Amino acid sequence: MLVMEDSGTEYGCSCRSEGGCDREYSRERPRSRWAGGGGGGARERRARDATVVDGGARRGVRPAMGGGKKRTVNSTGKVVPKKVLKAKKGTTKSAASRYVTRNQALNRLQLKLGDFRRLCILKGIHPREPKKKTQGQGKTYYHVKDIAFLHHEPLLEKFRELRAYARKLKRAKAKQNYVALDRLRDNTPQYELSHLVLERYPSFQDALRDLDDPMCMCALFAVLPTVNRHDIAPEVVEKSERLSREFKSYCMRTHALRKVFISVKGIYYEANVEGEDVTWLEPHALAQTMPEDVDYRVMLTFLEFYHDLMSFVNFKLYKDAGLQYPPMLNEEMDDAAAGLAAVVHQIAKRADAANAAALPAESDAARAVESRAQTLKEKLALIAEHQDEEDEEDDGMGEEDDDTVVGEMTEDQRECSKIFDGLVFFINREVPRNMMIFIIKSFGGEVCWDGEGSPFDADDARITHVVIDRPTKNMKLNPKVVYVQPQWVCDCANWRVLIPPGEYAPDCEPPPHLSPFVGADDDGYTPEYAKTLLKLQEEARAIRTGVPLVKTLAAGDDEIDEEAEAMAEEKRYRKELEAEMKGVSYSKSLEKADEESDDEDEEESDDEDEDEEDEASSSEDSDGEPKSKLTADMALSEKDKIMRDQLAKGSSDEQMKKMSYMLLPRKKRELYKAMQLGIAKKEKRAAELTRLAEEHKEKKRRAAEGEKEEPKPKKGKKSATTKKKK
Repeated sequence: MLVMEDSGTEYGCSCRSEGGCDREYSRERPRSRWAGGGGGGARERRARDATVVDGGARRGVRPAMGGGKKRTVNSTGKVVPKKVLKAKKGTTKSAASRYVTRNQALNRLQLKLGDFRRLCILKGIHPREPKKKTQGQGKTYYHVKDIAFLHHEPLLEKFRELRAYARKLKRAKAKQNYVALDRLRDNTPQYELSHLVLERYPSFQDALRDLDDPMCMCALFAVLPTVNRHDIAPEVVEKSERLSREFKSYCMRTHALRKVFISVKGIYYEANVEGEDVTWLEPHALAQTMPEDVDYRVMLTFLEFYHDLMSFVNFKLYKDAGLQYPPMLNEEMDDAAAGLAAVVHQIAKRADAANAAALPAESDAARAVESRAQTLKEKLALIAEHQDEEDEEDDGMGEEDDDTVVGEMTEDQRECSKIFDGLVFFINREVPRNMMIFIIKSFGGEVCWDGEGSPFDADDARITHVVIDRPTKNMKLNPKVVYVQPQWVCDCANWRVLIPPGEYAPDCEPPPHLSPFVGADDDGYTPEYAKTLLKLQEEARAIRTGVPLVKTLAAGDDEIDEEAEAMAEEKRYRKELEAEMKGVSYSKSLEKADEESDDEDEEESDDEDEDEEDEASSSEDSDGEPKSKLTADMALSEKDKIMRDQLAKGSSDEQMKKMSYMLLPRKKRELYKAMQLGIAKKEKRAAELTRLAEEHKEKKRRAAEGEKEEPKPKKGKKSATTKKKK
């Protein structure tokens, strides 16, 4: 290889041949294109240094001059630092290599944006927020492992088939090839999501914990109208209604409903299903408006997965309870819009026997059922020959248990099933029927209404309550029946006690509808009506347990007294132990304790005298000059004042415990400070609610007595009384 060397004035050949070289070069400096063009300069020297004469065996290494160290350079001729050379592969991964943008993910998966969004929803993959957004702030990032997880999804190929199918369908429509169009519609690619349910929820308890959103979505689409421009098909609405009705019917059958709250958004329900609390929101039974700023395709994708999840959950619940799935429907009651009352539950064994009896006598299925039954009888006969009488009794008990699987209830379910036990409610036409049926039958009552499918007539003598939501001025009321508003049913279900219905009469303003989802511990405030209901609840619990309420209250007071005595005894024992460690005898310690009690009384009297003297001398200093108006509170911020007040609450021991937070690290100290500020805010809110409740009570008292409220004077204007005084 030839290397151009600068020899001063002339340029000769540097091929280092023994016999010399016959080549002649011009005296002008040649343009060395391989050295970067332009000839000469720093760029040419860097290229000349990076070139090796020995045929390029070690290209990129600067030749050692005078025995110096070899240095590695990059393609531009710069020396590579040692720390970069020593770094091993795989140890210098930055945050940029762990995240990819959405466009990069689309290129890797070869998908359109709509299919990618749909696949992420079905697989449960969400965007991430990296600490450093290397590709820009306004982009969506995904984790590399999530995208690699999508590479092996079988739905990926199905989505590609669906996209190709859509192109074929579009082409057939454009060519008006109706034969091909019918053939394509008959062979639409189908896919299943059952493997995704098992993948995302390995156990049944995991599925129950995540059942809130599926129930909310199914309850929402069950009341939506079918709109073609939003791709809401009638089949989707019908399936959502069916799955929601099946789950509510199971809760009604097993008495799993626990809380109900009627709000402006809709009706909140909470059910306890196999130890897991499921809370969902159901819209009111009104005409729903369809806003145009909602992406219904995303909601339908979620609903598609939730339908499969709800199907699996309902099947498992019904099978565990020994019920037939899917449940049967009474067609007459269903046509009469009976709702949940149209669902007919059957024991699974009885349903199987009925299905076997309904088969044709000469069919293969009937013969198979008969053969299985015959072999089962033969095996049971062989087993019975080798068993004694005790085993036969155990078998009989086992068969009875199988028939009464649904009757096995927990203590909580048994308590809920007896709230409305023996009561028959007549639902008036203006009251939402499905809601009342769900609540009343979940808590052990019976329901009837005016119309087809009602189990009782409107004038039946067994009716005990009428749920009505209209004025009763021009109505003939039955004196033997109790008329209540729908709120009475919800409050009785929430507090698990039959509340006196006097305040819930149709023409009266009902008490406040308290939310069962918010307690005194959450808000720091207990309304007056909640205290009344708590007393009723205690009385009902005392009646159920057979223990008088006076004894329960006395037992509670005894527990409080015992705790106080135990604390005093422990404090006295600690003092005696300290005295014993100091070498003080027991008699002297008793005398010292009496002296301390006397000293404490004297100190209290002295403190009172000192406080009076301080108040007298607070207005003036020792020199007789007026005291400064600047105080220590002026140097404190609002948060510091709140923190000081929180630390000052409680006894001296509690204050010392609170002051120990100063020894915590800075982060934990700030966290404790934020907790105290939140507690102070909650207490302030509770005090404000208490004040408003007192004002409301005073207004009601004045209205009952006929007093007129004095109008408050407006700002900037003086009242007539103040003018007269002046």
